[in-house]
Formats: sequence, structure tokens, C-alpha cells
Amino acid sequence: MKMYRFFAIISIVSLSMFSSCSSTGGAGINLFTVEQDMELGKQTAQQIADDPQQFPVLPERGNEEIYKYINDITNTILASGKVDYADQFAWEVKIIDQDSVLNAFCTPGGYIYVYTGLIKFLDSEDQLAGVMGHEIAHAARRHSTAQMTKVYGVAALTSVITGNANPSLLEQIAIGLIQLRFSRNHETDADTHSVIYLCDSGYNAAGAAGFFKKMEGQATPPEFLSTHPNPGDRVKNIEAKAVELNCGPGNTYQERYERMKRYLN
Repeated sequence: MKMYRFFAIISIVSLSMFSSCSSTGGAGINLFTVEQDMELGKQTAQQIADDPQQFPVLPERGNEEIYKYINDITNTILASGKVDYADQFAWEVKIIDQDSVLNAFCTPGGYIYVYTGLIKFLDSEDQLAGVMGHEIAHAARRHSTAQMTKVYGVAALTSVITGNANPSLLEQIAIGLIQLRFSRNHETDADTHSVIYLCDSGYNAAGAAGFFKKMEGQATPPEFLSTHPNPGDRVKNIEAKAVELNCGPGNTYQERYERMKRYLN
């Protein structure tokens, strides 16, 4: 797998780099450095690009309007001045052309993926901005590598760093990153930071709550919600955080969003 290149790089890094393991608010102990988050994200993005059957990325050529729209939302969030590593991570956006998937995700280092199914499912721009703020928070708060530290343990990751890991472990970690499930604390932290990012952006800062309200009305909600905090509780917490920060009503940009969705028809 191409992900081996990343682990070959970090295998030559001295174990002493991990002696100052960090605890980033809400993320927990993290044995990875920021630079390794960035390299891991780059390699994961390449793996996704090399697997168009599982990840059919919508080409930017011929879809310039929708990409500009999504990038403008991303840049608005980054311009809040509240996103960690806003000037260091890649923050590249790709749209995955799968209408059946109601999801988005962001790798370490800021490679953002949004499914057409999610875009078509949502009702307004603030909802999409809220979800994207949530995913950006996972990268900025370094939740992925913190969760990998927890899932694989110090001993396993030490073997990677020292070059003693067997290939099956490397493959397991590489595949596991894309399939990674965050802890409830990580999800709550990402929800909170979505509100923080949007609070002074002109958007309704509780936009992410709209996603969960719609999900509550689905007969068969996505399986990933089964391990997350209850959607109803998340709506209350998101809206309460917006009130606590005195964010104001903000805008939904519903009409603009409906026009934008036509580019995907």
C-alpha cells in the first residue's frame, strides 16, 4: 500500500520526539506530531485518489461552480481566526460523487471530503457549513491521531516509530484511519468548535444542529450515528453553545443553497 511510505518516513524519527506527547483539549493523549498529522493526511489523500471505485471523486474540471462554492464555505470557516493550524494544514476539499452516502470526513492535516448525498440531503448553507466546521474541527483538534493512539496503543505505535512493526500492523493502521470512529468526547468537542468557528462568520452558528434534526426524522439513520452522542442531545448542546457565545441568529442562505444544489443534478 502507498501508505507504507508514510510509515517509512516516521520509522526513522527518534522515539524521543514522542516523549512530549500532547493532550489537546478534548482529544486526549496523542503520540503523533503535527508534522506527522500532515504527512499522514497527504498519504491518505493519495490512497483515496488511487481508489476511485470506493471514492469516486467528482472532477473539478467541469464542476468549477460547485467546487468554488464549497471552497468559499471552507475559507469562511478558516478566516474565523479560531481554527488551529489554519495556515499549516492543506485544507483541500474534494466532493465524492455518491448520492447514497450522507456523510463528510476530514483526514489529519486537513483533507476534506464531502459526499454529494449529504449536499443534496441538507436544506441550507448554514447546515453544510456547520457539518464542515465539525469535520474541520476533527483535523484541527487532531482527533484522528489521538484516537489512533488510543486504539493501537503505545506499544504498537512505538514499534512503528522504531521500524519494528510487521506489515500487517501497518496495513491495519492505514486502512483503519479511513474507517476510524471517533469517541463521544471527540464528537462533542467537534460540535462545540463548529459553533465557535461559525459564531462571527455571518452564518447561523448552530447550523450543524439542522443536520441532526433531519437525521432524527430518518427511518434508517446512518449506522455511524449509533456510536455517537444522541442526535437530540447534540442539537440541544449545539444550540445552547450558540446562545452561550451570544452568536446571534445569523443567516441560513437557504435560497443560495438551493441554487447551488442544481449544479449536482
